[in-house]
Amino acid sequence: MSAAPEVVPDLTLGARGTDLQLVVAGARFSDARGAPREAETALRELVALIKELRGRGAHVYIVGNGGSAGVASHAVTDFVNVGKLRAATLHDASLLTCMSNDYGYEVAFARLVSTMAAPGDFLVAISSSGQSRNIRNAAIAMREAGGTTLTLSGFKPDNPLRLLGDYNVWLDSSDYGMVEIGHQFVLHNIADRLRLGQ
Repeated sequence: MSAAPEVVPDLTLGARGTDLQLVVAGARFSDARGAPREAETALRELVALIKELRGRGAHVYIVGNGGSAGVASHAVTDFVNVGKLRAATLHDASLLTCMSNDYGYEVAFARLVSTMAAPGDFLVAISSSGQSRNIRNAAIAMREAGGTTLTLSGFKPDNPLRLLGDYNVWLDSSDYGMVEIGHQFVLHNIADRLRLGQ
């Protein structure tokens, strides 16, 4: 018996651009209880919260693995440069390998959040699948520290990360590229709103 042939998507730029537009436009927002939120209302509230934390000098920490770590680094650049936030990733190689070696990778980010975050700080937790245990543990650690968390995920709608944020953005796609670029788009949109004072 032969395996079913793999369905190859249309990889032309126009087709992929249309796919991305649909994924981003279909972003679903939810609150800490998993209740749906209207996207623009949630984004305006989130930006107002970020402006408030900027005003009191709170820190923004952003975590992700692999491609999502790249998204985190890009977001930090935008948040610091145009958002004027005290933002940082938590994947400095020496520090992350220390935590991973001493405590295990699944709790490496959580250890950093527990040590560095203060009440009122903000975490952006990024996982394309929403399954990454180390990202989920970081979100739990931020809750325990008295901070606020934004999660960004995709793939299955019932992924566990989606229930760990005060604000949760889920993209309805199982395509890593679409989810990663979609997450970057959402974070860039937040930075643009901060830059333009909206």
